[in-house]
Amino acid sequence: MSDDYVVSEIEKDYILTLLDQGKRIGGREKQEHRPIKFELNFVETKAEGSAIVTLGETKIIAGVKATLGSPFPDTPDSGVITTSAELSPIASPYYESGPPGDDAIELARVTDRAIRESHCIDLSKLCIVPGKYVWILFIDMYVLNADGNLIDAATLASLAALSTTKIPKVKLNEEGEPEVLEEKETLELDHYPVTVTSYKIGKHRIIDPILKEERIADCRITFGFDEGGHIVSAQKGGIGVLKPDELIPIAKECLEVSKSYRAELLKAIEEFKKGN
Repeated sequence: MSDDYVVSEIEKDYILTLLDQGKRIGGREKQEHRPIKFELNFVETKAEGSAIVTLGETKIIAGVKATLGSPFPDTPDSGVITTSAELSPIASPYYESGPPGDDAIELARVTDRAIRESHCIDLSKLCIVPGKYVWILFIDMYVLNADGNLIDAATLASLAALSTTKIPKVKLNEEGEPEVLEEKETLELDHYPVTVTSYKIGKHRIIDPILKEERIADCRITFGFDEGGHIVSAQKGGIGVLKPDELIPIAKECLEVSKSYRAELLKAIEEFKKGN
């Protein structure tokens, strides 16, 4: 986001005064996230899977496209996942059109890391012909409205989209070349990782900030957790400092929030499956 967005000193002092009193804008607790809304399989005809996630006023749509391609040379029997994010002016007047900036690249990488390192998908099941043909899954995220905490919303949107994804079946012809069939099968997810980002504002720690809170934060750290409570990824952002003795309390706080995030995600997935 452009540095043109500046929170006034009066607003900053007000936010800090509230935090000193154990309060936040909107009345939430420091470790309380905003309401989450899921809309699964939102784009039925142009994507293998899709979802819109609304976290407070932050809204992100994620789509999954599957394309046959070549595997990486060092993993010839594994499919490929590639993640991208777009922060367009439609989401905020402080975003600019053009190639992905640092914020978009970081958003995609942090989301990708949680999915990849949790082994959410068994990539070997995406292999058609080892060393020659595999499924490549493109996870594309578009921020529709930016009001803080894009990372956690993006991970939820990506997982929700993957949970609705159906991959076309493939058969090999006489020449050993793949032919894509009309019939599809549901992509199997082995794990449901979620990310939780803790923001440090002065002496305070909060999760799921609105944009004004986010902009005055000294730094943040994002932890990815699988359903077993294991940390699968971590990423620090911002110029502020986190001391070693702060990390364990932060991780424990984020772990508790991850349980709520995942419960909301799994509930939405279950309701979607019942309706389909």
